Amino acid sequence: MTDAIGGHAKASGKEAKTMVRVWDPLIRIFHWSLVAAFAIAWLTADELQPIHEIAGYAVAGLIAFRLAWGVVGSRYARFAQFLRGPTATFSYLGDMARGRERRYLGHNPAGAAMVVALLVTLSGTALTGWLMGEPGRVAALSDLPHITAPAFADEEGYETEYGERQAEGSLKEIHETLANVLLVLVALHIGGVVLASFRHHENLARSMVTGAKRSAGPEDIS
Repeated sequence: MTDAIGGHAKASGKEAKTMVRVWDPLIRIFHWSLVAAFAIAWLTADELQPIHEIAGYAVAGLIAFRLAWGVVGSRYARFAQFLRGPTATFSYLGDMARGRERRYLGHNPAGAAMVVALLVTLSGTALTGWLMGEPGRVAALSDLPHITAPAFADEEGYETEYGERQAEGSLKEIHETLANVLLVLVALHIGGVVLASFRHHENLARSMVTGAKRSAGPEDIS
């Protein structure tokens, strides 16, 4: 159990319970920094390319930090604490659909799956953006398909240029698709936070600012 930090909050509108520290300062800084970096990257796409690239590098750096902190960080930041298998995740989603899911002090199984989905998709978006940043990076990719028109197959220069342009086009399409997928994931994430906040009578967004949540009750999982 985490250390009590004082204060009280209403549970079920009647009884007050002690607040406990769940999210450490680095996790909270990471969370809101990632929100800001992604928002800036999205808003500056195709308009302010230098700022877009800086935001993309910020996203990549934040992901690297989160991966490391997920191994050596505080209890509720560690992947080993909250990651669940498909069976547990689908079981929890089923309980959510029936309105009887249990409250988790840290990430619940659905939230854990969302963390993984967001990190993977953000990583793919950052990687494809980085590859498009310099022509030489695209040229170095040997495993992307290079389809050359038969009439020009014997013109080595054309083949190389055509293949590079095709790779760049494919990367751009993947990059934009991943960015759109991220918007869907963010919407689902916000919806899940709102639903869990309503079901369990606590403000989860505020807890990511203060780091504190209501202590675990008899039916909760800590």
